[in-house]
Amino acid sequence: MLKKTMTAMSAFVLMVAFLVLDMGSTSAASKLPQVDPAEVNMLSQPLQDIDAEVEQAIGDDVMPGAVVLIAKDGKIVKHQAYGYAARYLDDDFTEMDTPVRMKTDTIFDIASMSKLFTATAVMQLWDQGLFELDDPVAKYIPEFAENGKEDITIKQLLTHTSGLRPGPSKKLYEIEGTREDRLDFAMKEAPQSEPGTDYIYSDINFMTLGVLLERISGQKEDEYVHDHITQPLGMTETMYNPPAALKMRIAATEYQPWTNRGLVWGSVHDENAWALDGVAGHAGLFSTAADLTVFAEMMLHEGTYNGEQILSKQAVRLMKTNLNQAFPGQDHGLGWELNQDWYMDALADENAMGHTGYTGTSIVINPDNQTVAMLLTNRVHPTRETVSTNAMRKKVSEKTANAIYGWSAAGLQRLVEKYDREGEFDDGLVSRALVTHLRAVRHFEENNRADKVVKHLQGFQLLLKQSRQNDQITANAYQHLLDSTDYLVRKWQEE
Repeated sequence: MLKKTMTAMSAFVLMVAFLVLDMGSTSAASKLPQVDPAEVNMLSQPLQDIDAEVEQAIGDDVMPGAVVLIAKDGKIVKHQAYGYAARYLDDDFTEMDTPVRMKTDTIFDIASMSKLFTATAVMQLWDQGLFELDDPVAKYIPEFAENGKEDITIKQLLTHTSGLRPGPSKKLYEIEGTREDRLDFAMKEAPQSEPGTDYIYSDINFMTLGVLLERISGQKEDEYVHDHITQPLGMTETMYNPPAALKMRIAATEYQPWTNRGLVWGSVHDENAWALDGVAGHAGLFSTAADLTVFAEMMLHEGTYNGEQILSKQAVRLMKTNLNQAFPGQDHGLGWELNQDWYMDALADENAMGHTGYTGTSIVINPDNQTVAMLLTNRVHPTRETVSTNAMRKKVSEKTANAIYGWSAAGLQRLVEKYDREGEFDDGLVSRALVTHLRAVRHFEENNRADKVVKHLQGFQLLLKQSRQNDQITANAYQHLLDSTDYLVRKWQEE
C-alpha cells in the first residue's frame, strides 16, 4: 500500500514539475533576447542619451516614472526603468511613506493602446470570413442603426471615419444599470458628422467594435483576447482587470474623487471602461513592455510569432495600409495610426505604425528598420493635469532613429534617401550631392581609416549647413541628419 502511495505521489510530483516547466518555457519562449546594440548595427550612445532625457522629464514633473524598451531585428537593445510606479496618495502630491520604484516588468494601464488588440481580434474574425469590412455595423448590432447610423461600416469604425463623436455624450458611470445598459446607450449615440466625410478619433468607434466582437464570437472581449491573442503569444502579463495580488507591480494612475475611487491603482483609469466592468473595446488592457514587444513582433512578422499565426498576411497588410488618404495627416490603417511624426519623429514613414494611450503610453513600429520603440509612463499619476508626454515620446523615437541611421555612412545615406522621398529637399541636386559625399565616407569606413572618415563626415556636415542656409533642406531633415552624423563622428573618434 505504501509503495503504491509513493508511486502515485511521485507521478503527481513529476506531472506538476512538467507543467511548471512547460509554463515557464512557453513564457520564456515568448520574450525577446537582450543584446548589445552593436549586434544589430545600432549605436549605443543615442540609446544611453535617452536616460538623461527621461530623468529630466521626471524632474520636471512630466511623469513620476517610465519604462523604455527599444528592439531591432527581434532583439532588445534597451530595456530601462526610471522613477516611481506609485509615489503619491492624492492630487495634492502627498508623498507615500514608501513609494514604489518603477521596474522593467512594471504592469501599465495601456489605455487606448488597447484599441490595437480590439482591432486584431476583429480582424481575426474577418480572417474567418464572418463579415466584410464594408458591411454596415447594424447588420450585426441592429440597435446601432438608430439616429441615422444604418450606413456606418466596420471599416469606418476601424479608421475613425464613422462620424461618431469622440466619446459618449454622458459619462457612462452615471448611467444606471448594467454593462449592457451602458453599452446600449453608447450604441445609440447620434453621429457628429456624415459617415466618411471627416476624421474624428472616437472611443465610441472601438466600444462598438468591442460589442461587434462579442456578438460575432459569442465571447466577452477579455475572454476572447486571452484565448486568441495573448495566450497563443505567451503574453502572460497582459490582461483586463488584473488581480489584486499584482497591485504592487502595477503603475498607479490618477486620484479620482469624482468617481469615488480615490487613487486608481490596479484598476482601469478610463472612467468609461471602468463603467463597463473594466472590459471595453477602447481601453482596459494592462501589460508590460516585454509583452507588448511580442505583440509588435507579431505585426512585424506579418501576423506570426514564435510559430503562432495570429493574423493572416492579408489582414496585417490592411492594418498597415493607409486607408485615410482623403484626410491628409490622419494616416490610418485598420486600428493602427500610420506615419505620425508628432510622436514617431524620424522613425515616421509611410510604413511606420503606432498608437498612444492617454495614461502616457506609446509604441512605434518601423517595419523598414524592423524596429520597435516603446515608452510606457504613468503621466496621469496623481492627476491628468500635467505636462504632455508628447515631447518625450518624440525624443525616444528620435534617439532610436539616431542609433540606427548614425551607425554608418550607409545608414546616413538611407536617411538622406528617406527625406528625399518625403520632399524634404527643394530639389534632387542637394540629396544627390549628399549621397555622393557619403559614398566616399563608406569607402574609408571599409578600409577602417578613422581619420579620413571623421574628416569627410565633417565635410558632410558643412554641406548640410550650407544647404540649410540656402533653404534647400527643411529644418526637420537638417537637424536629424546633423545629429545622426554627430553620433557617427563620435563613434569613429573613439575607434
